Formats: sequence, structure tokens, C-alpha cells
Amino acid sequence: MADERPMTGYDRRMYALMNRREGAPLHATAARRRLAVGVHIALTGASVAAWLFAVVGDERWAVFALLALILPWCFTTGVINGSVRGMLDLRARALDERQRAEKARVVALAHRVMLWVLLAAAVGAGAVWATGHDAEGLIFPVLFAVFVTHWLMPVWVAGLTAADEPADDEIDEAR
Repeated sequence: MADERPMTGYDRRMYALMNRREGAPLHATAARRRLAVGVHIALTGASVAAWLFAVVGDERWAVFALLALILPWCFTTGVINGSVRGMLDLRARALDERQRAEKARVVALAHRVMLWVLLAAAVGAGAVWATGHDAEGLIFPVLFAVFVTHWLMPVWVAGLTAADEPADDEIDEAR
């Protein structure tokens, strides 16, 4: 059901921010969007590893590595969000029917992908348990990695499945 309340000033500012076109060349093609998602996944993995080394391993260098990874991670997040025009971050009242349907499709697909990720984690845990190895030290890092994957999967799926923007001449021909 659509949110029929009027857009607030916050909604209008976020809509304008998410629909800025200065960064369009960074995500203009499917190959560039796939590259952005791949880089984002790599940066996320490195950030999770650095955070775990800092928290669990008490490694000071990991804090500096994490600080160095934050800015590129935020930049690639912005590239992906720009490619889908903020569809996942905007409130429902700021989206049209097509965008709401696309958001629901992306979230459903991300849910299905996460099901397989969780299955793989469960099978891996079962395999470690069946071989008799002590996996107690892996519980928190694996759960944290799965949590972050669950949080970001809709962003990655949206970036991978986003359609190319129509060219200006295609829009003119449609009129």
C-alpha cells in the first residue's frame, strides 16, 4: 500500500540528493554497476575483516585499516545508490509505483539469495562440527559476516539488477 502522506522537507532533500546526475557516468552502464558492486563487496569484506581484527584480535593496525576503508566504501555505496536513484533509502512516499514495485522485487530477490548464504553457513558449521574441530572461536566472526551480508544484500542486488537509464535521444523519440 502506498504511503499517501505528503513528502516532508527531509523527503524532498533526500530525493534531490539521490537523483543528482553528476555521478551518472560512474554507473551509466551495467559493466560499471557490476564493477561498483564488486568493489563494494571487496571493501565490505576487508572492512569486516579489519573490524574483527580490531575487536576480537585487539590489533591496533586494523583500526587504521578500517579508517582507511571507510571513505572508499562510502563512495562506492553512493555510486550504487545513485544507480538506483536511492530506491532503497527513500521513504515509500517519495517513490512512484514503479519504484515501489522494483524495490519489492529487489528485496524479495535479496531475501532468496540470503537464504542460500545462510544455508551455506549452516552447512559449513555442520561440516566443522562433524569433523570434530573446535569452532567456538568462529561463531561470532561468522555471525557478524552473515549479518553484514544480510544488511547489504539488497544494495548489491539492486546495483546488479538496475536497468540502464534511457539515453536522452530515446526519451525525445518516445515523446
